[in-house]
Amino acid sequence: MAALVENLRRIYFLLLCVGVWATGSRDIRYSLDDDVLSPYTGSYGSSHSHRYVRDCQPITHGNVTHETWPASNHSGSPVVESKMFMSDISTNSETPKWVSGHITVVHDPVRTVSVLEPGGPDGCEKSRRELVENTARTRKCLIAQNGGYFDTLSGHCLGNVVSDGRLVQNSRGLQNAQFGIKKDGTLVFGYLSEEDVLDEVNPFVQLISGVVWLLRAGEVYINESMQAECDRTQETGTFQRFVEVMSARTAVGHDVEGRLILFHVDGQTDRRGMNLWEVAEFLKKQGVVNAINLDGGGSATYVLNGSLASLPSDHCVEAMWRCPRAVSTVLCVHERLCQPEDCSQHGVCVDGQCECQPGWTGPTCANLTCQPAACGDHGMCTPDGCVCDAGWMGANCSQECAAGFYGDGCNQMCTCVNGGSCDSVHGRCSCPAGFYGDSCEEECPLGFYGLRCLQPCQCSDLCPCDPVTGSCNNTLHDQRNSSLHRAGHCLATQMLKEWREQEEAHKPRPHLSEQSWLVITTVLAVLLLTSVTGNMIQVCRRFRGHLQEYSYVPLEEMNGRTGQSTQPLKSLFLPDDSDSQDSP
Repeated sequence: MAALVENLRRIYFLLLCVGVWATGSRDIRYSLDDDVLSPYTGSYGSSHSHRYVRDCQPITHGNVTHETWPASNHSGSPVVESKMFMSDISTNSETPKWVSGHITVVHDPVRTVSVLEPGGPDGCEKSRRELVENTARTRKCLIAQNGGYFDTLSGHCLGNVVSDGRLVQNSRGLQNAQFGIKKDGTLVFGYLSEEDVLDEVNPFVQLISGVVWLLRAGEVYINESMQAECDRTQETGTFQRFVEVMSARTAVGHDVEGRLILFHVDGQTDRRGMNLWEVAEFLKKQGVVNAINLDGGGSATYVLNGSLASLPSDHCVEAMWRCPRAVSTVLCVHERLCQPEDCSQHGVCVDGQCECQPGWTGPTCANLTCQPAACGDHGMCTPDGCVCDAGWMGANCSQECAAGFYGDGCNQMCTCVNGGSCDSVHGRCSCPAGFYGDSCEEECPLGFYGLRCLQPCQCSDLCPCDPVTGSCNNTLHDQRNSSLHRAGHCLATQMLKEWREQEEAHKPRPHLSEQSWLVITTVLAVLLLTSVTGNMIQVCRRFRGHLQEYSYVPLEEMNGRTGQSTQPLKSLFLPDDSDSQDSP
C-alpha cells in the first residue's frame, strides 16, 4: 500500500512539472498573436526586381530609387522628445475619429538610434522573439518601439537587418521599403538593390525593412509603393486591404532638419487605429519629409523609459486581458554613443563625446597628441610623446647625447679615459692618437704611435718614439720611463744569463763528471778499507798460530822419558828449519 502511495505521489509531481513546462512554453509568446496584420500571404517581400521598381517609378525621380538626407547632429539636451497625441483625424463631413499614440523626435539619430536584434546579439540568427521591454533593457533604451517584420510561427527575422554596423541579414534584393543610417551620417529611405545594402565604401550602420514607402520628398507615395511592392503571385486585394484597414501602426521618418521621427498609434485591426493613408497624411502635417511603414497590428509596441506605454491589441490567454507581443527587431533611442563606441580604445564615451586618455586627441581619440613629423628622424611618436632613439634626446629628439653619456635616454655614462670620446648610441670609445683599449686606457706599446697605435716608429737604433706624434726627440716620463727601466733591467738580466750559459758551454769538459769521480773514489776507498781489514785479520790469525806452537808439557812426562832419546825434546826448543836456514 505504501509503495502504491509513493508511486501516485511521483506521478502527481511529474504531471505538475509537465503542466508548468507547458504553461511556460505557451506563455513565452506573452500573447495569442491574434491581431496579425500581414501584407503578404505565405511569404514576405515583393517578387519584383529592383530594375522593375526603378523603371516603374515616376519619371521625376529618375533612376534613384531611394532618398538620402543629412542627419541632424544636435549635441544639446535632451537627446529625445516624446509626445503623446489624441487627435481627431476625420474630415468635417465625417463622424469624428479619434486616435491616440506617440510622436518621438530624435535630435541626433546617428549617435542615439540603434537597430536591436530580439533579446540581444544573435537574436535573428536564433529566430528569437522577445518583448520590446526586454530587448530595450539590453541597451538601456530611453525609448523603444517594434521594428521590422518577422514570421510569427518560426520567429525568423524578415528583410534586411544591420545592427550597429554589423550586417545581420541580407534579404537578397527583396524590394520593400527600407530605412537606414549610413556611416557618413546620412538617413536613407526607399528601395535598395542588394549592391546598395552591401556597399563597403559608405556602409550602413543601421538598416531595417518595412512595407510601403509612405512619404517621399514630402509627398504621399503609397500608390507608387503598392505598384512596386505588391507581390505578383497574390491578388491585389490582399495588399490593398493591408493598406486600407484600420489597425495599430508604427512608422519611422525624418523632418527637414534631419531629425528622426518615430510614430506609433494604438489600435486593433478592423476596429480602431489608422490606415496607411491616414498615417501618411498625419505625418505630412507634422513636417515629415520621408517615411516608411513598419510592422503593426499586435506587434505595435511603444516602450518609454523601460515601461510599456502603448495599448496592446493582442489578447492574453485570458480573453479579458491584452498582452504585448514578443516581436523581432526593435528601434532603440539611447544616450549618445561615440563613433566608435570604444573611442578607438583610447578614451571613454561621455554623453556622445570621447574623453581621450593622455597622449591621444581627436573626436574619436584616434590621433596621437604628438605628430610623427614632430619627432624627426630619431624618434617615434607615442601616447607619452616622442620616444627618442638611443643616443638622442630632447622634446623632438633632435639633440645628441651630451659628452660623456650614451644609450636610451642618454642616461648611461661613458667609460673612456685619456681624452677618448664614446659613441652616443652604443658607448664604444674612440681613442685619440697614442692610446688604445676598450676604454683607451692603454698607451701605445714601445715602437708604435698614432691612431690605434698602427704606425711603427722610425727612430735610429730602434729607439722608442713619442706615442702620439712619432717624434724621436722624446723624453720618457712617469710610467713609461719606469716601464722602460724595468724592460731594460729585464733585458740586461736576460742577456747576462745568456752570456753565462754561453761561457759554460765553451769551457773544456772532463771525460768524467764529478759524480763519476765521486763514485770511483768511493769504490776505491771501499776496496782499500776492505784490503786493510783483510790484512788485519790475516795478521791476527798468524799471531794466534805462533802462540799455539809453544805448548805446555808436564814435567813428569819429561822425566819419564829420560831413558829415551832426547831428540823430541830438542825439537821443542829448536827453531824451524826455515829459521835455521838463515843462520850461518
